[in-house]
Amino acid sequence: MSRIGKLPIHLPKNVIATYGKNKTIVIKNGGKISSQFIVPEIDVSISDQCIMLSRKDEKKKSKALHGLYRSLIYNMVVGVTQGYKKVLELVGVGYKANVRNNILELHLGYSHNIFFFVPKEVIVNVNAEKGKNPIITLESIDKQLIGQIAAKIKSLKKIEPYKGKGIKFVGEKIRRKEGKARSK
Repeated sequence: MSRIGKLPIHLPKNVIATYGKNKTIVIKNGGKISSQFIVPEIDVSISDQCIMLSRKDEKKKSKALHGLYRSLIYNMVVGVTQGYKKVLELVGVGYKANVRNNILELHLGYSHNIFFFVPKEVIVNVNAEKGKNPIITLESIDKQLIGQIAAKIKSLKKIEPYKGKGIKFVGEKIRRKEGKARSK
């Protein structure tokens, strides 16, 4: 039995979970709704504010999917109750960021500006104080989507190891390299 898959998912009082014949589980909390298709190898049972997952057979694929779908459903519950947040920092002289209508405009030292479209499910805020590095904050109820968007933004200007310029997560440790040594 999967160690993760066999754990129950406890729902808070205000969260409603439904599972239908179309093999889709829907998690609701007020106006926040998240849904996920469940493969036929996995059975879902909902009772008393608790979700349990079980697999139909002992095949290798079913065993692999058991823990995966339990984690996906748990992430949905956390997403509709607390939400997810990623914070990125632009490190470099002249690096700027602006947001208008879910379009993130980045000035990253290239000869052109980069316009990055952010899906409507993700809320983007930019905090640019004078004398400090610009901070980009991403918020969403979907953990997978927010992680993917943060990774794409970060890949636009990777951190270089000598001066530490680029886009990084706030609090991320960058392994720095020493520059060329002077010859004697």
